[in-house]
Amino acid sequence: MNQKVFIRISIILLIFFIGFIMRVETTHLDTLSDMEKHYYQDQNGLPYMYELDSYYNYRLTENYLNHGYLGDAKINGVEWDLHSYYPPGVPLDYPPLIVYLTALIYKFINLFADIPLLVVCFWLSAFIAPLAGIAAYFLVGRLTNQYGAVAAGILSVTIPYYFVRTVPGWFDTDMFNLLFPFLVVGLFFSAMENINSPDKKGLIYSCLTAISLFLFSLAWNGWQYLFYLISIFWAVYIIISKIRGENIAKHLYNLLLFSAVTLMLVWLFTGFVNILKLVFGPLQLVNLSYGGGSWADWPNLYTSVSELIKPSVEVVISSLGITLFAGLFGLVWTFRLLLNEELSQKFIKKMRWITFSFLVFWTLAGFITLNSGERFLVMLIPPLVVNTGIMVGICTEYLGLLKNTNQINFFKKHPSSIKVLSVLIVILAVLPGMWPSENSFLLTPGINDDIWAVSVWINNNTPKNTVIVGDWNNGHLYTAIANRPVLEDGRMGYIETLPVRNYDDLFPYKDKSPSISRDYWINKAFSTDNETLSLGIMRMLSTSGDQGYITLDMYVGNTSKSVEILNHILGIDRSNARNLLLDNYNINENQADEVLKYTHPDKPSPFVVVTNDKMIGIGHWIFQFGEWDFNEKSSQNYIYSVGRANTTSDFLNSTNDIFMDFKTGNLTWENKTPYFVEFIDNRTIVKRFMDPNSDFGVFIINGKKAVVMDKKFENSIFTKLVIENNNSTVFKPLYYSNRAVVWAII
Repeated sequence: MNQKVFIRISIILLIFFIGFIMRVETTHLDTLSDMEKHYYQDQNGLPYMYELDSYYNYRLTENYLNHGYLGDAKINGVEWDLHSYYPPGVPLDYPPLIVYLTALIYKFINLFADIPLLVVCFWLSAFIAPLAGIAAYFLVGRLTNQYGAVAAGILSVTIPYYFVRTVPGWFDTDMFNLLFPFLVVGLFFSAMENINSPDKKGLIYSCLTAISLFLFSLAWNGWQYLFYLISIFWAVYIIISKIRGENIAKHLYNLLLFSAVTLMLVWLFTGFVNILKLVFGPLQLVNLSYGGGSWADWPNLYTSVSELIKPSVEVVISSLGITLFAGLFGLVWTFRLLLNEELSQKFIKKMRWITFSFLVFWTLAGFITLNSGERFLVMLIPPLVVNTGIMVGICTEYLGLLKNTNQINFFKKHPSSIKVLSVLIVILAVLPGMWPSENSFLLTPGINDDIWAVSVWINNNTPKNTVIVGDWNNGHLYTAIANRPVLEDGRMGYIETLPVRNYDDLFPYKDKSPSISRDYWINKAFSTDNETLSLGIMRMLSTSGDQGYITLDMYVGNTSKSVEILNHILGIDRSNARNLLLDNYNINENQADEVLKYTHPDKPSPFVVVTNDKMIGIGHWIFQFGEWDFNEKSSQNYIYSVGRANTTSDFLNSTNDIFMDFKTGNLTWENKTPYFVEFIDNRTIVKRFMDPNSDFGVFIINGKKAVVMDKKFENSIFTKLVIENNNSTVFKPLYYSNRAVVWAII
């Protein structure tokens, strides 16, 4: 093995192990006490998953290992997920690479040892994510020197945003979202460089670019952005070349080949539905972003998802670290050098104008995607990492000038010192990124022993057809561990399938179901103080899903009116509901009977309600969405605040500004006296009324948690089941695991 190969292999191993070891360190839960650590660890001694979508991927992998396909069952030849958005479930629509790869690794490892699937899922991202650094190293190495390539490789595996989303316990598609863009763009650059090659290398690399993009389509639903990025850039380049009078035949042929191979592979291996998504997806999302479509009347569940909110400048800086500034500076510096032929040959001789133009286009596209939410920072990271690597490469090339200077003899006598300085520049470039990655990792697992325990209890003690009603955040866990269908989970309204529903008979209600409308009804069931209405909503959803309100809306033709009618009939019996429909709402007998078949089913499906303390943190959204004004398409700004309570012998104060003097009995929130204060200690309730003119109440839960709530929701189902764990007239507790509770109808 020659020295050059040895150095390259050593660099690859260095990049991989930096990424791997830093991720392993996060599994120790160092921010928690020993007691808390046990509360957040599973039966294997590992932390529970950080990202709850991980349990969705785990369930699909388990399905694949059990019966050879990702869905729960095949209906008329189509895979269906009968756990998610049930009833009726959904046709399975998910990129399968994470499942295939995990199953393969699981099978291989279990040839030598008995390792649970959940353990393999937990560790996979720690092995896959560092591969992105190796891909970045090779990509940047073709644009600048080895120092810049090493810097790009290390930055890829340590950049804060990507690091946090690829730690062990984050078993999601994020692990692929740097690896494939680096691979695709690297092959694309090779195609462009060899476009005029007589041995047809350009055609080969164009095909390889298409194949790598096809693999990306198996890994992530967002692969389309890279297809459009390359296609648009290539097309614009061809147009400009044509205007200049240049020969465009080879570029045009390679673009057509790239597009044809990509589309053919996607069609053959994932179905024509993904071609439709590619065509209609952008149009559908633009329509939704401007308030169009049939979802416009409903409260937008997606606004409650933090990663789908446009990030602030502070968030962008903290998520990208030094790469943000170094990457932008690298672009400017490269442009300056390209303007001077002599300088470009001296410092960036591997760079071409077409390559630089694509990097600019790639970077701009990354910034534009941030309008869709913080989640899309992952699209900005690859071009910034490449630009940063180029900047480091330029810096080290400038150091080479020191060997020829007459003013400083030291570097002439000790040329190796240039290499030392170059290494220091690499360290200076990557160290700031490594520091926040390690120190900003303050995540705790997404669930705990109590939520896990109720899931296991449901699996062991309820009929198979029991439907789980709860918050969507834990839906994937319930489907995987409780092995029961849920009304709603982390895929929410299945927005990814919207572009194809009008062309697919598997969605009989087209864009009306699945949708975010179901989330309104779930929230309404918790926000209301009408217990029979809450029960009626849950019974309707668990038995007939969306059919009740979709059917009624077909007759009424007005979402606001349909919601009003249902809120009046779901809390009363079938006979009175029928009379109300006939007498008050001009619904004829046939229509009334058709609606009641779904809203007041003769044979309702069994269901349980699962509550836990995590729901306290999302109470604001439950009240905002559950009390939505369909005429104004908005909700009131209800009072809701959650904080940690700290108690001494004389005082109680909280992180959300509650203060109580035990000697005087006075309690205030933001210096205002509440309508009531309620002390809850292991479901024992002591309530004291204070100021009848106040518009809020205060709950102190086990002396540890303080909740301020709008007076309107004093007797809501949310208050009774989630806050008090008690005091309902229609629901009874079946099982407690501390403050995680399984409820059923009395």
